[in-house]
Amino acid sequence: MTEQQEASEDAVMTRIGQAVILLHAGDREEARNRLGEIWTEIGEDGDSLHRCTLAHYMADAQDDPADELAWDLRALTAADGLTADGPVPDGPTTDGPAGRAGEVLPARRPGDGPGCREPQRAVRVFYPSLHLSLAADYVKLRRPEAARVHLARARAATGALSDDGYGNGVRAAIARLERRLAAEPGTPHRPFPEQSP
Repeated sequence: MTEQQEASEDAVMTRIGQAVILLHAGDREEARNRLGEIWTEIGEDGDSLHRCTLAHYMADAQDDPADELAWDLRALTAADGLTADGPVPDGPTTDGPAGRAGEVLPARRPGDGPGCREPQRAVRVFYPSLHLSLAADYVKLRRPEAARVHLARARAATGALSDDGYGNGVRAAIARLERRLAAEPGTPHRPFPEQSP
């Protein structure tokens, strides 16, 4: 990779990061606008790492749960595209999309997950958050079984997470959403994988 290509890729991640700062500051509309501009520039066939990162954050900027789900599915598709050339060591398998209902997720930072320099490692680390986001989307859309599928995938992928603030935050958010789903009226109580009955 040439220095110019590297600088260009860093510029895209920097711009995504700037939009995320706006999002975390509460300016969802401006964050959505800026992320939308970047999405238009990189396009559906652009760099998978950029598409995954951008779509993951764009989901957080949506007001409609169906739009949020659509962006989270784009993020998962882009992540799967990063691993298409070879398996991600110790990474989860994804059979394709199968999930946020007021769930507070750990803050995503441009340096977390796909924003780091090693795309396959980044994707492996990001899968728990990707599946957790999809599970939360499905909870909002009142599709508990689809949410359970993605929570199980999120839990199965947590081995890739470090024992740090980000990793512990994602694991805690998974556990909170598991408890919430287990407490839903009309939902048969079944333990999630990794939980004792």
